Amino acid sequence: MPFTQQELDNIANSALDFYIKGKPLSQSIQDKPLLKAFMSKKKTFPGGKGEISKAVKNDYTSAFAGYSHDDTVTYANPANVKRTAMPWKELHSGIQLTHSELKTDGISVVDTNGESTAEHSERELTALTNILEDKFEDLDEGTARSLNEIFWRDGTQSTKVPPGVLYFLSGTPTTGVVGGIDRALNSWWRNRSSLAIVASAASQTLTKTLRSEWRQLRRYGGNPTLILCGSDFLEALDLEVAEKGTYTQQGFTKGGATDIGMAEVSMKGAGTFMYDPTLDDLGYEDYCFMIDPRHLYPMVMDGEDMKRHTPARPAEKYVMYRGITWTGLLFADKLNCHGVYSVT
Repeated sequence: MPFTQQELDNIANSALDFYIKGKPLSQSIQDKPLLKAFMSKKKTFPGGKGEISKAVKNDYTSAFAGYSHDDTVTYANPANVKRTAMPWKELHSGIQLTHSELKTDGISVVDTNGESTAEHSERELTALTNILEDKFEDLDEGTARSLNEIFWRDGTQSTKVPPGVLYFLSGTPTTGVVGGIDRALNSWWRNRSSLAIVASAASQTLTKTLRSEWRQLRRYGGNPTLILCGSDFLEALDLEVAEKGTYTQQGFTKGGATDIGMAEVSMKGAGTFMYDPTLDDLGYEDYCFMIDPRHLYPMVMDGEDMKRHTPARPAEKYVMYRGITWTGLLFADKLNCHGVYSVT
């Protein structure tokens, strides 16, 4: 026999739902291997008019020439230096919350700008989730997500953010001006690229191409230890590796004795092909980027790296503000040690 409406009303008035207390469980936090790697390799600069500039060169004029007795010899005057330059940018991320919001959560602001707060007695009777902690967590994770995306994108989304990896490394590296140097006129100022590789378990096209490319990436002193891939690229690589064996730091192993880990593949001498979920988000799920962090890295103004701010409260508003600023850029001083690859 079903409950009557009177019984249902009585239950609603007599019992409470059970609420699990604690922090909200995020459903969308992803790994950020590019951000993690770049932030560990960042360099600082003291300031400057607006650009970071570095001298680069490729051509050499001096050369031996044979002579004997009193032959007339010649002397060259080398003039081969070029400069690459990129502007630094300022980034801001901030949140605001009212004193009223905090009061509903049993929290009072102690000082004017909210640098100190105090919890009310018996707060645990009404609070389910700490609003203040959640907003601070949102500031930290949201800031990290946006900086990670900026480091990946080409900078065309806004003139006020620094260009990222997709500006420096291109699938068509023979065109465009990067850092003030024309890639069409300077073949040495180009990343390696091989697109639409047809993966084949039988012919091993992808793994053969990657081994060949690895030699070329090291040709001029490169060492691309950061290898980031979209999900489709890794699946294509898995297809070939699973058919013939496994490429690991110890070499090529055929059979089931080698553990290839959690859907990761390694190539001897290079390192691990890591999944970067941001590539899927940006539509590059079939791409792989081989990056040498010694020659593509963030530069941050001294004292301006993830600088935290607590702006003063306006006299006419009871509002708290929190901010984070970052001043810097992504800088490249060599391009022929990086590679861009895709599968079809």
